[in-house]
Amino acid sequence: MSLDLPIHAVLPDLLGALRSRSSAVLVAPPGAGKTTAVAPALIDQHWCTGQVILLSPRRVAARAAAERMAEMLGEPVGQRVGYLTRLDSKQSSATRILVVTEAIFVSRILGDQELEGVSAVLFDEAHERHLDSDLGLALAIESQSVLREDLRILVMSATIDGARFARLLGDGAPVIESEGRAYPLTIKWLGSRPELRTDEAMASAILSAWREEEGDLLAFLPGVGEIERTRERLAERLPQVPILPLHGQVEPTAQRAAIRRDGEGRRRIVLATSIAETSITLEGVSVVVDSGLSRRAEFDIAAGVTHLVTRRSSQAAAAQRAGRAARQGPGVAYRLWEEAAHAGREAFDPPEIVAADLAPLLLALAQWGVGDPATLAWLDPPPPAASSAARERLAKLDALDAQGKITERGRRIAALPMEPWQAAMLLFGAEHGAGLEAAKLALLLQERGLGGKGEDLAQRLSRWDGDRSPRAKASVKLAEGWAAKARGLRKSHAEGIPPPLGILLAFALPDNLARRRDVTGESWLSAGGRGYSLDPGSPLASAEWLAIGDAQGRAQAARITAALPLTTTDVEQWLGDKIERRSVLRWTGERVEARLERRLGTVTLVSGPDPKPDASAVTALLVEKAVQNLEDILPIDLRARAAFVGVEALDPARLAETAEEWLVPLLQGRRDLDIPKGKLTDALLALLDWDARQRLDKLAPREFETPAGTTHPIDYSGPDAPCVEVRVQALFGLERHPMIGDTPLLLKLTSPAGRPLQATRDLPGFWRGSWADVRKEMKGRYPKHRWPEEPWAEAPSLKTKNAFLRS
Repeated sequence: MSLDLPIHAVLPDLLGALRSRSSAVLVAPPGAGKTTAVAPALIDQHWCTGQVILLSPRRVAARAAAERMAEMLGEPVGQRVGYLTRLDSKQSSATRILVVTEAIFVSRILGDQELEGVSAVLFDEAHERHLDSDLGLALAIESQSVLREDLRILVMSATIDGARFARLLGDGAPVIESEGRAYPLTIKWLGSRPELRTDEAMASAILSAWREEEGDLLAFLPGVGEIERTRERLAERLPQVPILPLHGQVEPTAQRAAIRRDGEGRRRIVLATSIAETSITLEGVSVVVDSGLSRRAEFDIAAGVTHLVTRRSSQAAAAQRAGRAARQGPGVAYRLWEEAAHAGREAFDPPEIVAADLAPLLLALAQWGVGDPATLAWLDPPPPAASSAARERLAKLDALDAQGKITERGRRIAALPMEPWQAAMLLFGAEHGAGLEAAKLALLLQERGLGGKGEDLAQRLSRWDGDRSPRAKASVKLAEGWAAKARGLRKSHAEGIPPPLGILLAFALPDNLARRRDVTGESWLSAGGRGYSLDPGSPLASAEWLAIGDAQGRAQAARITAALPLTTTDVEQWLGDKIERRSVLRWTGERVEARLERRLGTVTLVSGPDPKPDASAVTALLVEKAVQNLEDILPIDLRARAAFVGVEALDPARLAETAEEWLVPLLQGRRDLDIPKGKLTDALLALLDWDARQRLDKLAPREFETPAGTTHPIDYSGPDAPCVEVRVQALFGLERHPMIGDTPLLLKLTSPAGRPLQATRDLPGFWRGSWADVRKEMKGRYPKHRWPEEPWAEAPSLKTKNAFLRS
């Protein structure tokens, strides 16, 4: 084993720490050798009698790390050093170091909480904070504290906060730091070019770096599509140069070629996703070109699925990428953004636990026996809202019961190595004679590029069936293994014709079953209430229904990227138990409309008038709408009188609280709120006790009676309330000003024709003041009426002079 790696300088300290303690943290920069040097050093320790498990964040890195360690030990991989990933495995009974992906480790510890035969678990590249890494670490810490005090846990990374991890591990876990190789690194800032597509800008930058620098070149792009388009552009300009893609969909042989130097000694260009940021050392690379973009998995709660989104990479990721150029010697990194903008990037990529689907985590914890995630050790605990939503989704799959405990079906779902909804789909398929189809469908939704591109999953499945590549064959073998396991887990087997592929998907994601809303097939409405969009030119555009497996975008018109077609007959036949027949009440703004509907979630299949709706439901809706607009419904005069006096029982807020008491009887048999005013007034007055009624009538009388015997309604609602409009002649003989309680009643005096004359709160003052001018004008306009000089001394009457004299 070579001893020229920086990590060897601190290995004695690390080994000493793990001899006396159960946990430790190792912080080592890229190139220090932690991934390949630590595990081999542990297997010779006296306490290490079992296997050392090394967690790697990706399949490519896991395989590369195992092959490198085996090479260093001078033996083929699969003997003392092995690896286990989802699509590939090389191990034997002699394997002491097993490199596994994080998801594989979670599955193992859930099946064996004591980790029998395991002496140490090493969490490599822990700074990436994948959900499975955080979960695996929490479970390992729990196992260590309760079942396995002798289990060693080592957290390793280049950029983590060592002290924070040490506190999480407890027991005085030491933080051991290694130096890195200090090769010079030059950063060149090319600036952003928003007018160009990513592949265009990257191809241009790569060509410039290729001409100006020496050594192999590693370029970071966000995804497979950008890699392929960039490769095509470069191949036209550099036809003799090996241009090698490196991502999760590349065959293992091609991945090895991208990692190792060219066998003929040629310079090469490696186009990689963030898969090459950590763990892997690419031999001969001294130049890095970084697009500054990365693709992250984010969970879309509305769609119920996880999809990839393109984001600006963090400062930490940029540092990791640039460091690839200086791992074996001086290097240079080209960045396609401005130096001034670098500080505005996130310091670190956010941990997956804050943005991921927590259903797998919640199910794993329920399988572990933990209902509350807060009882375990986390750097960042699962967000409560996301946990609650995940628990609801698991309950819909019958994976958790009402108390959040795992069900018998939930255990079968958890036994399958995939997301819970995909496992539920696979179980359903196995129970209905379509286990292999369901397994293939689950794999199609997991493995990008399998079966080619396109939103029609049936077409992708057909292309996969005709693909004879090693990857396609390995994927079929994996799907067959899943199907066989699901058949072994099933408790029943339905006879008859298997369900269509779309039904398998719709069973697992019922909220994503969508119906076409227009003739073009561009607009769709899902059972969960979300809107989707589809390219009208898609082969799926003519379908009646779509079972949606994935979509991009969080708006109400997310673009469908993976789906299967269904007919109405399929939906009726296979999902009939999910179709509800119910009476739906709608408020039109004036009245309640009742309709009978057959619905699948928010999608209406059939709708018609309901001649006999639930009367209590109609009344309840009317009460709801009445309370929302109570001030528009209450009699204005009564409301104003009550407010003037301060009768609390008729306060709108109090009436809203007691609406069930006084309003419901008025709404029996009605569909609208057009309640007769008299009935409404009587009902409201009935709410008052004797004292309140007397107070209302005394302090806020409804009418004012004039000396002439006429009655006039008193207005309590306006800004000049209380007031009354009255002909001035009806007040003849009145010396004192009329009062409402302690408030003078505003008298709005009118002529015999009802035209306004004057308003006053001082009638005696009016008689002895401006009456003279009013009298003069009125005598000329209405000569047949009486206009005395001293009206307070006159007998009240509205009659003309002659009629008054005759009477």
